[in-house]
Amino acid sequence: MENNKYALITGATEGIGLELAKLFAADKYNLVIVARDQQQLANTAVQLRQQGIDVVTVVKDLFNRDEAFALYDEVKSKGIEIDVLVNNAGQGVYGLFKDNDIERELNIINLNIASLIIITKLFLKDMVSRNQGRILQLASIAGTVPGPWQAVYHGTKAFVLSFSEAIRNELKDTNITVTALLPGATDTAFFDKAGMLEAKIAQDREAMSDPADVARDGYEALMAGKDKVVSGFKNKVMVAMGNVTPDTAAAEMMNQQQKPADLDK
Repeated sequence: MENNKYALITGATEGIGLELAKLFAADKYNLVIVARDQQQLANTAVQLRQQGIDVVTVVKDLFNRDEAFALYDEVKSKGIEIDVLVNNAGQGVYGLFKDNDIERELNIINLNIASLIIITKLFLKDMVSRNQGRILQLASIAGTVPGPWQAVYHGTKAFVLSFSEAIRNELKDTNITVTALLPGATDTAFFDKAGMLEAKIAQDREAMSDPADVARDGYEALMAGKDKVVSGFKNKVMVAMGNVTPDTAAAEMMNQQQKPADLDK
């Protein structure tokens, strides 16, 4: 059955974003896919169009918050209404906070928080005018616990989770849902981009979640209108334990997981 609805996905050319795009395409949603790399977008579009859907590519660098405003303007100029918004794009930066480059950390905040807020607000206003829409926000179990060696990243994901729950409540009397997806360590390019391949948590790729499984959990929760979903049994247990663990102890646990592996040698 043809679906005339459009889903917009940021960071759609790899990892969880790409797997989400495949799920929407399989359900015949047309797509607006957003990323920084024009060639990767083009290659991804070719793959997704095999499902017989319309795929619009938009090149934007969401580390720059001005490009988040420009993304909305470009989509509107094409006459496209976004029925489902997926804020998937996000990155981390690894290292001790005292040592990390402040500009890199501010760019992470721009991407993970500022651009997410801008995109959510602009497309949400259109959803409110129609009284219809779905929003999926990529949070993380990192947002439920302090994260030494990734202090800024964990902080940004705590914001995404709190922000998503707050606006969901504000929208409770509408036909618009907001869902937060909380993955744990997932086998994507995240660790490489964050510069944290030396971290203990990044050493065991076999223990990481499959991005396709994470995407499926998020997609099903989104379509069911749930407030949030922790992807994976192991991660559910970690979050449950974190809820009853003092923050100081939780922070030390994360320190042990995220510190460079060679510090144990």
